[in-house]
Amino acid sequence: MSHSARIYIGLAVLIALSVLFLFSVVHTAAGAPRSGPRAVDEGHRLAEAWCQSCHAVEPHMAGFFDEAPSFQAIAERSGTTALSLKVFWRTSHQNMPNLVIAPEQADALSAYILSLRGK
Repeated sequence: MSHSARIYIGLAVLIALSVLFLFSVVHTAAGAPRSGPRAVDEGHRLAEAWCQSCHAVEPHMAGFFDEAPSFQAIAERSGTTALSLKVFWRTSHQNMPNLVIAPEQADALSAYILSLRGK
């Protein structure tokens, strides 16, 4: 195989991989927030790592933390939706550290909180 043929094949493969990557990024960004068992599990893991020093992140632990509401109490609020949580993650709050989290992490945390509704 000639040198120029290898270059063209390499470029074609590189372009094809770039298109596939771009398609997956655009599709993920435009799609619905992650949900399902994997997102809930990931959200639970993130909540334990980032939030449990101030919030009760497990169901039925209300009362252990005076300052911050439990995740179950947040889930049970009538105004708590995936959209309201998404806005919350992007907003500064006086009594909370400013969170800088990726959209996928915000979706996972939201999925976990919403999974606590009715438990």
